[in-house]
Formats: sequence, C-alpha cells, structure tokens
Amino acid sequence: MTIDRLTPQEIAHRLAEAGRTGPQSPYQEFPKLLEILPDQPRPAAVLIPLLRVNDAWHVLYTRRNANLPEHSGQVAFPGGRSDPGDTSLEMTALREAHEEIGLAPQDVLMLGRLHDFVTITNYQVTPVVGVIPSPYSFHLAEEEVSRVFTIPLNWLAQPVNFEERWRSLPAPYEPVPVIYYKEYDGETLWGASARFTQVFISCLR
Repeated sequence: MTIDRLTPQEIAHRLAEAGRTGPQSPYQEFPKLLEILPDQPRPAAVLIPLLRVNDAWHVLYTRRNANLPEHSGQVAFPGGRSDPGDTSLEMTALREAHEEIGLAPQDVLMLGRLHDFVTITNYQVTPVVGVIPSPYSFHLAEEEVSRVFTIPLNWLAQPVNFEERWRSLPAPYEPVPVIYYKEYDGETLWGASARFTQVFISCLR
C-alpha cells in the first residue's frame, strides 16, 4: 500500500506498533549528545500536522521568524517547551500550534506519537501526529512564525529528495550527520525537523 492510500486509522495503528517495538531511550540528534549537554533536557513537544491535498497526504511546516533566539528562520513543526499547566505532551503540542498558527485543538484528530528526541538545544522533544482539516484558515503569530506551507508526504519519502551532510561542531567534538532535503516551494527542511519527518515515514512503512 502506498503512503497516500493509508487511512488515519491505519496511520494510528502503525504509530502504535512502532511505539511498542522501538527503542526505550530517546533518539539523540547525534551520537553522544547526552554526554555534552550541561543539564537534563527540558520537555517539549511538536505537532506533525497531516492534511489531504488533492487526494494525497501532505505535511504542514512553519518557517520560524528570523528574529527568534533559537532556530531562527528555520523550517519547523509548530511546537515548543512544556508549560507547568500542560497535562500531557499532546496538550503541549496542541497549545503551541494554537498559539503559533491559530490551529484550534478541537480541529485536530490525534493519531499517536513518535519516540522522544533529544536535540542539541537541550530539549527532549515528543513529536505527536494529527490530522487537520484542509483547507484551513490559519492565523499566524507573526513574532514567531513567518509562513506555513505543506510538502507532499510521498515527496518527503523519496530518497532522491534528501541527503545526509556532515555538520561541524565546536572542538573537541567531531562532525555529525544532518539530514537536508532539497528545496521545496522555496523552503529547505533540515536538521531535527527533517529527522522527525524521516522517523515518522519509517513508522508508516
């Protein structure tokens, strides 16, 4: 079965299966990352929004505002750090998506989550997956988000559209592999968000 023919129920089932059989410890953005972080990673969550466009699955991304202190100008999923009032990481992802792009929590059909990731910015990020309506009227928090756009899931799954490149770190650390996608609609997906995308696709397969 091709990715575009998967139903939301089938995607939810595959995410659940991957959760049962995947690693018990978080993925790391690069090997030995936990050894160099100054303290315990802070909990965070992102939403991987899926939507149907012309009978195909698309993934929605944001471009972060160029003036932000972290990940400025990068392609990312809506999300952020957990607040004390959040009762779950799913709530964190939905709250952040509402704040950043005006996506109402009740408009999201939650399907499941990926394993946690530890990032170089010292977050332990839980990506959660949900289906959103299409079309949708987004309202951007312009101080955080410059743009929302979608990329076909089938395009993201094609190996010809991405590669690993070596990215330098400060001494004494060795260079690390980072995923970079080809430019799509004027945007370049790379880094942690590209890694989340790749792991999500591997769950579907």
